[in-house]
Amino acid sequence: MEYLDFNNRAAIEEYEAFLSSRSAHFLQSTLWAGVKHRWRHEVIISRDSHGSIRASALVLVKRFPPPFKPFLYCPRGPVCDVTDQESLKDILQGLEELAGRYHAYSCKLDPPIDETDSRAVYALRNAGLRFTAWQPDDLTIQCRNNYVLDIGGRSEEELLASFKSKCRYNIRLAQRKGVTCKVYGKERLADFQRLMEETKDRDGFDMRSESYFARMLDSLGEHCRLYLCEYQGQALSGAICVQYGGRTTYLYGASTAAHREVMPNYLMQWEMMRWAVESGCHTYDFGGVPHWYDPDHPNNGVYRFKTGFNGRLEVYAGEFTQVYAHKYKAAVDRALVWAGYHKLL
Repeated sequence: MEYLDFNNRAAIEEYEAFLSSRSAHFLQSTLWAGVKHRWRHEVIISRDSHGSIRASALVLVKRFPPPFKPFLYCPRGPVCDVTDQESLKDILQGLEELAGRYHAYSCKLDPPIDETDSRAVYALRNAGLRFTAWQPDDLTIQCRNNYVLDIGGRSEEELLASFKSKCRYNIRLAQRKGVTCKVYGKERLADFQRLMEETKDRDGFDMRSESYFARMLDSLGEHCRLYLCEYQGQALSGAICVQYGGRTTYLYGASTAAHREVMPNYLMQWEMMRWAVESGCHTYDFGGVPHWYDPDHPNNGVYRFKTGFNGRLEVYAGEFTQVYAHKYKAAVDRALVWAGYHKLL
């Protein structure tokens, strides 16, 4: 077991190549560490008998205001076969060493394993991690319920034909009405931020700052795009999209209530999908669909919109926790939830 040297370019390239070979999530990339600039970051690496990387875990270290102790978080990791006991043992040993180094009280992991993968869940629990079998999206850092579309080996024509008829109609309507959807740089972030402000006020969710989105574009580089849909000189909708490890992910989206009749959001999703197809991705990830199972929930409209593209639900098992200070954790969890720190990302 070893730790990645962030000053060694060759070591970083080897690590990123390993992530790519495993179709790992971009949250495990060193590029993401540049976005989370207020967090410390470490990467644990486990090698096989031939010296090749067989498992890894990018770990973020979150410091809270005194008197709280630091907290470790491994987003969408570790990257390994968790049923391989030797690999998992190395990763957990590395986490324990980091906890000692930073005086952290616990570590949270949310690997992208399917909720039905009982072997993987058992392996993690058997290794000593805590697990709650059912966790609502409001109490997890990342959304457990996601909507995805398998696009590997499919052409644009085949994808378009697979959508529900109303969805195809709305994409073509936007094009016919003269809506444009283009990729822009940081010079248009102010327009995107205005859309985010309006969406936040309308839908009542938390939002990121313009500087946060600027760091995303800077740190993720060619892996990240800002899309804006415009109509008659007005920005109607926008999105931040990330492409990594064969997956294109719609991460942040916003829109104005004006001119909804020209269907800009349908065109925007289609253009991001076209990027995914052009890049040879195997998956287009629409992101979270919290409370998809509750037709009366305010967020259910998001789910209904995404289902027009005829994808599928991808539900992850949830969060696993390694505790290093049991009594402290019980007390601090209550305080952190009360303070709203459970939504760390």
